[in-house]
Amino acid sequence: MSLLQEIMQRANSQCELCGSKDNLQEYEVTPNNGQAAENTVLTCATCYNQLTEETEIQPNHWRCLNDSMWSSVPAVQVVAYRMLHKLKAEGWPQDLLDMLYMEEDTKEWAKAGLETTEENANALEHRDSNGVKLEAGDNVVLIKDLPVKGSSMVAKRGTAVRRISLVHDNEEQIEGKVNGQQIVILTKFVKKT
Repeated sequence: MSLLQEIMQRANSQCELCGSKDNLQEYEVTPNNGQAAENTVLTCATCYNQLTEETEIQPNHWRCLNDSMWSSVPAVQVVAYRMLHKLKAEGWPQDLLDMLYMEEDTKEWAKAGLETTEENANALEHRDSNGVKLEAGDNVVLIKDLPVKGSSMVAKRGTAVRRISLVHDNEEQIEGKVNGQQIVILTKFVKKT
């Protein structure tokens, strides 16, 4: 039996991450941890492209991890952990990460693959007006009145913005709710609290 046949049988011929049955292919989970089938996840083309091309990531597609993170296959757990970790600035993935339980050796495997991606992620650092590093979930205060584009609202100086999320491809932007509306804010106009 070939590797593809083996994982197709294990996965019931559907993507082990999102459940799609179209355009299935193998995704090797590095660093290798045993036999080939144990290191391979069956993915659809959408999941595969987003796993291999960071510019392609669509956070809402990965809401499927809410189910697949509970898989009994360690390689699937590892991929779910890494993707949730990569997306944690969105807010909801952090909640899933807090719930996720993995065996210790599986968690070490998941973390081993994160080290290189974290080094790349650290190239982008979000900093407030005082140069203090911002993290997803931080609270900030506006230091200037800001007109909100596309609305007549003005976000007033001194307004607290709680549980911000970071714009993953622009270190000068964060997102947060002001008066119940989700807006993008330039980091030079906020101060971490």
